[in-house]
Amino acid sequence: MSSHSTVSALDDRPPGVREVPTIRRRDGIGGVLAFRDDQLGFLGAGIDRYGDIFRFRPLGIPIVLVNHPDHIRHILVENGENYDKDAVLFRVVRPVLRQGLIANADMELWRRQRRMMAPHFTPRAVTNFARNMTDEAEQMLRRWQPREGEILDVTDEIGQLALRIVNRSLFSAEVGASAQAFEQAFGAANTILGAFFRFPFPPLNVPTRRNRKLHRAIDQMDTFVSTFVRARLAGDTPPGENPDLLTLLLHSVDEEDGKGMDLEQLHHEVLNICIGAYETTTNTLSWAFYLLARHPEVAERLQEEVDTVLGDRTVPDFEDMARLPYTRMVIDETLRIYSPAYQFMRRARVEDTVGGYRIPAGTNLLINSYLLHRHPDFWPDPERFVPERFTPEAIADRPKHVYAPFGAGHRICVGKHFALTELVLVLATVARRYRLALPDATTEVVPEALITLHPKGGIHLRLEERR
Repeated sequence: MSSHSTVSALDDRPPGVREVPTIRRRDGIGGVLAFRDDQLGFLGAGIDRYGDIFRFRPLGIPIVLVNHPDHIRHILVENGENYDKDAVLFRVVRPVLRQGLIANADMELWRRQRRMMAPHFTPRAVTNFARNMTDEAEQMLRRWQPREGEILDVTDEIGQLALRIVNRSLFSAEVGASAQAFEQAFGAANTILGAFFRFPFPPLNVPTRRNRKLHRAIDQMDTFVSTFVRARLAGDTPPGENPDLLTLLLHSVDEEDGKGMDLEQLHHEVLNICIGAYETTTNTLSWAFYLLARHPEVAERLQEEVDTVLGDRTVPDFEDMARLPYTRMVIDETLRIYSPAYQFMRRARVEDTVGGYRIPAGTNLLINSYLLHRHPDFWPDPERFVPERFTPEAIADRPKHVYAPFGAGHRICVGKHFALTELVLVLATVARRYRLALPDATTEVVPEALITLHPKGGIHLRLEERR
């Protein structure tokens, strides 16, 4: 472009509208290799250099990071219809998630699916699944009982629990070895796609060893889901007054066209539910137990609340949720520090202005909640674990959209209420019986930025029964 045409383009901007600053090689932040090797460090350095909005170009792909609650409110809420999910991050995960709600870029199809599915995930609907959560947590504790004093692989234990809960809620089924196979397949896909997002080469359709491993993992997860779906379609319908989620989805009808979803779409949605429910619970509770082990004074206050609310009971029920505010605060603070869905993207469908900066049509906008939840203007001493940040008074004093573990706006996570109910009830169930303590020799666990935020190497804690 000539200098004359550059000036003309800039002159076309509305008064006061600026161009988004771009990371340059001379800034000393690094380029594509720095982003590949340390995504969080690279983005954090960009914020330190440019503030709450800047552009970078991994392998020439223009991405704009936004890191202010006003920007996020504009993109996700006020002007949400002008932004969709046809963004590079969701294109990366689409080979796994396909047309399910999480990554669906077709706005009309997404609206239709959301209309059919949302009624099954309201707080009232979730009450029907709360017993699944506490029953499975109790069974896990019984398996733990003879292991007192052992060092537990907490991430693996909670991962198996999360899959048991989602399978019981979805399929009215128990899982055995298939659960471990699903965990391993998801772990492989998460690692491969996380690396591919940071360095998208070679393309996923090139038959490299890495890509063949990814497609095997996808096939394993598809088989896991299709086994249950095929059994249900063959007439293996579970009895009982409270239908499972698969039954509800099979019989869901769109209020506008009077039709249900086809079998391919059903498969995509069921797989999305399995992945979303498994990953949120596994990582959040793993981090929560790690943070509690590092902060015994918080663990003691949590146990006091659980003991007071439950009295002679060993297991909470859904009605206890409102009486466990500190337990919920522990979950909220864990989600602040280590949100599993720590980043998500939108694509500008038309040109827009965000915070006084021009956003051309087609721009990929990245929201990284790991960094947003550490914004020093809104989170004093942000690395500290302080559940009291989530008292009603503290919440009211902050901008709403500086905390976004489940997204925001019309595409907020449909499973938010299911996830929060599960997290609170499982945490309370475990805290009633056990402490999970740091081993005598332990090192700090660091987050690994895959497609989701994973504790690198897993969480390993010593099991101690409360007396």
